[in-house]
Amino acid sequence: MTSPDAVSLVVGLGNPGPRYAGNRHNIGFLVADELADRVGGKFKAHKSGSEVVEGRLAGARVVLAKPRSFMNLSGGPVAGAVKFYKVPPESLVVVHDELDLPFGTIRLKRGGGENGHNGLRSITKSLGTRDYVRVRFGIGRPPGRMDPADYVLKDFSTVERKELAYFIDVCADAVEVLVTKGLEAAQNQFH
Repeated sequence: MTSPDAVSLVVGLGNPGPRYAGNRHNIGFLVADELADRVGGKFKAHKSGSEVVEGRLAGARVVLAKPRSFMNLSGGPVAGAVKFYKVPPESLVVVHDELDLPFGTIRLKRGGGENGHNGLRSITKSLGTRDYVRVRFGIGRPPGRMDPADYVLKDFSTVERKELAYFIDVCADAVEVLVTKGLEAAQNQFH
């Protein structure tokens, strides 16, 4: 990921449309929007089925993508972008919400299971591999007996929203270090 000619594909996961914009499940879109601001670009529709921005992030070539499908069908647009931009799976970075981490916690890893995350499951199925990098943004567990599927489709709480911009910024910083210095450097800095 650190070669000057190599391109990293950074995919933020979420659901399209204003109804879902502030949902916990859309944290990947929110981080992708911050990264697009950093590269000075605006998302545009692409034939892969995603909205994309191409540019440089701290000198590294990146393609930022937000699938235009619903979360559970993210795999098709992600696989389309991987194929179009000729990005090997190890240069794919997927930013997503993570129930098993406290709110605002950022963790990076390569491969592994999907932990019940349907967006990741769809991507893994479409790519035929789990060997891509995940940037996991903690959203915490639902309160009481709330169904996790309902929880992820709710907006961040008032308390969480007070800190959300800060954590989005930190997550974008982690992606920047990841694409410029590699996974180990990003893990050392942000874990």
